[in-house]
Amino acid sequence: MKRQHAVAAGLENRAFDLIVIGAGINGTGIARDAALQGLRVLLLDKGDLCAGTSAWSSRLIHGGLRYLEHAEFSLVRESLRESLRESLRERERLFANAPHLVKPHSFFIPLYKGNTRPPWMVKIGMVAYDLLSLDRSVAGHAMLSRAEALARVPGLNPENLLGAALYCDGQVEWAERLCVENALSARASGAVVLTYAQVEQFLIEEGSVRGVQFVDVLDGGQHRVLAPVVVNAAGPWVDEVLGEMQQTGARLIGGTKGTHIVVEPFAGAPQDALYIEAASDGRPVFVLPWQGRYLIGTTDTHYNGDLDQLRPNGQEVAYLLAEVNRLFTAAKLGHGDVLYAYCGVRPLPFVGKGATGKITRRHAIRSHAPQLEGLLSVVGGKLTTYRSLAEEVVDEVCVRLGVARSCKTREAKLPGAEAKDFVVFARDFVKGSLLPAATSERLLNIYGVRSTEIVARVREDAALAAPCCSDTGAIAAEIVWAFENELAETLADVLLRRTMIGLGPRLGLGAVEGAARVAQRYLGWSDERAISDVEQYRLYVERFCLFAE
Repeated sequence: MKRQHAVAAGLENRAFDLIVIGAGINGTGIARDAALQGLRVLLLDKGDLCAGTSAWSSRLIHGGLRYLEHAEFSLVRESLRESLRESLRERERLFANAPHLVKPHSFFIPLYKGNTRPPWMVKIGMVAYDLLSLDRSVAGHAMLSRAEALARVPGLNPENLLGAALYCDGQVEWAERLCVENALSARASGAVVLTYAQVEQFLIEEGSVRGVQFVDVLDGGQHRVLAPVVVNAAGPWVDEVLGEMQQTGARLIGGTKGTHIVVEPFAGAPQDALYIEAASDGRPVFVLPWQGRYLIGTTDTHYNGDLDQLRPNGQEVAYLLAEVNRLFTAAKLGHGDVLYAYCGVRPLPFVGKGATGKITRRHAIRSHAPQLEGLLSVVGGKLTTYRSLAEEVVDEVCVRLGVARSCKTREAKLPGAEAKDFVVFARDFVKGSLLPAATSERLLNIYGVRSTEIVARVREDAALAAPCCSDTGAIAAEIVWAFENELAETLADVLLRRTMIGLGPRLGLGAVEGAARVAQRYLGWSDERAISDVEQYRLYVERFCLFAE
C-alpha cells in the first residue's frame, strides 16, 4: 500500500531532536509545541491519530471541578488550588484558540437528599470555582431551589430533590479533531507525522536512548531513526512501549476502563448537560447533549486486559441505563435504545488494588534517568490540560538539548481557528457559501476556517458537493480532503477521525461503500483496495456494538 505522505523510507537519513511515541492528545500536543519551538520532531503511532484513549472520553473541557469527585482533597490545599487554576486557564485558552471545536456548555447538578455531597458542600465548590476563574469568559454559578430545578429540567425525578447547582464548562464534540489539528499544526511547523508506525525497540548506546526502531504497519518495512530525546506518550500503552526494559523501573500505568453509551433523545431529556451522583456507587455520571443525541458516561473499573481488544459489556451498559432511568423516570431506556457504546482505558498511574475514584487524575512526567538517559514517559493527562502538559514536557526536552525555551502554544490558534474574528468569519462563510446552510455549518463545526479549502475543492468539481452520508450531511469533498490533506490512510481514519461520519447513529455503515467509491474515483483506488477497506471498517466498528457479558 502506497502511503500518501510517503516519508518512512527517507527517515533514516534525517536528523531529529525529538521522537514522540503516541499520537493521542498528549503526543500531538507535545509534537506541536516542540515543532513551534523549532525542534526537529518525529511523531509516531502504531495506529491513526487519536485512535486510542483520547477519542473515548466524555468529550469535556472542564475547569477542574471533577478533582473534587476524585479524592483530590488529599492534595495539599495550594496544590489543589493550582490544579484548578491550571484547568480553568487551559479551558479559557481552548475557548479562544479552538472556538470551532471547544464551546461553552451549561452544566446542571441535581442535589438529592442522601447524596454524599450535600448542597452546602457543592455551594462551596461552586464559589471556589468562580473565585479561581475571575477572568473567565463564561457565566458564574447559580444555586437553584427545588422549584427552579424542576422548572429548568421538568423531566427530573422530583422525589427527595433538594435543588440544583448550575455552572458553565466546556465541551469538545469532536476530540478526534482536536488531535488532528494539533498534528496538522505540528506538520506545518516542520514535524514529520507518521501513523501506522509501530515502535518495536529503543536504540540504546552507553546507557542512553539514541532513537527507535519501528515497523511500517502498512508495508512491513523496518526503520531505525535517531534522536537524543524520546518521549513515550503512548497513554495506556506506555508500559507496552517500554517492553522488557526492566531497568526503567516498575509498572507505570494502572488504567481504568470507562464506557459511554449513545442514545436518541428520551422522555424528559434535558437541554443542559447533567452531572449526577450515581445512586449505586456515588460516582459522577454525565448525561450530555451531543450531536442531537445524548452521550452518557462513564464507568470506572480496573482493567488489565488487552488494550487493543476493548469492548463495552452488558454490565457497564446496564449501570449507565439504570442511573439515567432513576433520574428520568419516564425515560425507560433499555439495551435496545443504545445506538452504540464505546470504551477506553484512562492512562492513570499504577497503584495496585483499591477504589478507582481515589487514583489521582493529575499527570506526571517520568524521567528514566539515570538508568536510561534521554527517555521520558508521560503518565496520565486529559483533554483539558493537554497543552500545559505538552509545555511542561517540551520545557524538559529543551533543558536536555540545551536549547533556549520560548513556548508559543499559549496564544497560537489551532489551524481551524486562524481567523481574526472567528464569529465574523463563521457568519460570513455561511452567508456566502455555495453550499446549503446546514452543510456550511457542519463544515465550520468540524474544520473551522479550513472549510473554505473544502469549498474550493467543490468549486473545482461540483460533483464533490454530493452528500455521501444521509445521517450527518457530509459531502464527498470531505472524503477526498481527508486523504489528500489530513494524513488519513484508511476509510476508518476518514469516517471515524476526520469527517466524523462514523460517530453518527449508524456508525457510518450506510456511508462506507459510498466513501470507497469516492476514493476509487478521485484517488485511484482499485476494486480490491475498496473492498478490503470497506470490510476492515465493518469489522472495526463491531467493537461499538458488542455488549458482551
